[in-house]
Amino acid sequence: MKVFKFGGASVKNADAIRNMSQILMTYNGKKLVVVISAMDKTTNALEGILHARMRNENISEQVKKVSDFHLKAIPELFPDGNPELQSVVQSLMDKLNTTLETHDQLDYNKFYDAVVSTGEYLSSAIVCNYLNSIGFFSHWMDASKFIRTDASYREGIVNWRLTGNLIRNSFKEILNTKTVVTQGFIGGTEEGQITTLGREGSDYTAAIIASALEAESVTIWKDVPGILNADPKKVPGAVLFPELPYTEASEMTYYGASVIHPKTIKPLANKKIPLYVKSFDHPDEPGTIIHKCKVTTTIPTIIFKENQCLFSFKVLDFTFVNEENLSKIFHELHELNIRINMMQNSAISFSVVFDFDPIRVDLLKERLRDNYTFLYNKNLTLITIKNSNEQLEKEYSGKRKIYLMQRSRKNVRYLVAEKS
Repeated sequence: MKVFKFGGASVKNADAIRNMSQILMTYNGKKLVVVISAMDKTTNALEGILHARMRNENISEQVKKVSDFHLKAIPELFPDGNPELQSVVQSLMDKLNTTLETHDQLDYNKFYDAVVSTGEYLSSAIVCNYLNSIGFFSHWMDASKFIRTDASYREGIVNWRLTGNLIRNSFKEILNTKTVVTQGFIGGTEEGQITTLGREGSDYTAAIIASALEAESVTIWKDVPGILNADPKKVPGAVLFPELPYTEASEMTYYGASVIHPKTIKPLANKKIPLYVKSFDHPDEPGTIIHKCKVTTTIPTIIFKENQCLFSFKVLDFTFVNEENLSKIFHELHELNIRINMMQNSAISFSVVFDFDPIRVDLLKERLRDNYTFLYNKNLTLITIKNSNEQLEKEYSGKRKIYLMQRSRKNVRYLVAEKS
């Protein structure tokens, strides 16, 4: 049994869905679970709608664009227009409108999950219907019913025992005759509330399912030939890694490599399940395999993590930043699900770097304003060079203003302005 995950680019429109389906048809008759992300930039569009709603702006036009985008794909895929599927899409959009009108905006994270999860429900419904129409018999399943998490909205913590039992019990019979099609990114609480697993969390969904079913492998289908040592859009001549050990891949995701979600590796490594990263444009090419192996490489890896915020705390009474102060700060960062990408301290200040989110920044300031003063910069990029060398350091340290720099034996990291 294999688990496939298709990201937003691989289902971005009708042509992409047809291409994805041709890949799947080569596995017809095999036991498969297919995890689907939201189409194209739908998640970004839904985030924009959410933020506009919280500012009490008129969102009707934005919601209509999301609806029209999905409805447009249906007649391109189905000669009869599939009225039943159109009704499903309309029902999901009606539910979204109800959520936007009635949800408690004071609980931002819960509100976020209820709104943004709509994208995966829309895409998975369209894909599943199309697969059945071409004779690839599939069964749609709601991930919120079997990925069981706590109520940590936007970063749901998986209950592995309960999730594993639910997956095994609900998937076993279906996989004997049909492919399971489900949503990435989405989980649910025991009380029936929708949660999400963190931005770009569909990879993690695939790993959770594969771990529970002890799958033969997981394949993530991307718009790149595999895992490269840099983003080819930023670094010409980027090199493909044919294979990587779990540890190296895990470190790359920690530093911000966007090809794989950071939580994906651990459940697969624990069960020794190999992870393939392959191109949906060139499915016959080998791509990259992440598995238990020994690879000695000195090839530099350059990782860009954009949209970063440098947030600095200073104590109000000019005392030192000590363990008590750090404990308060870390507690609030944890409560707000703010993941630190880099940190540094001096005698009277403590600085952290994290993905910029204006809502979370405001909440952090509100919670700690009685104890600290704040400075913060946004629109920054964190550049990590693994297996660094002098030439690369000169190239990346000389172009833009450096806000922070850290160095270890083999790696160097620069926090820089996004624009030259």
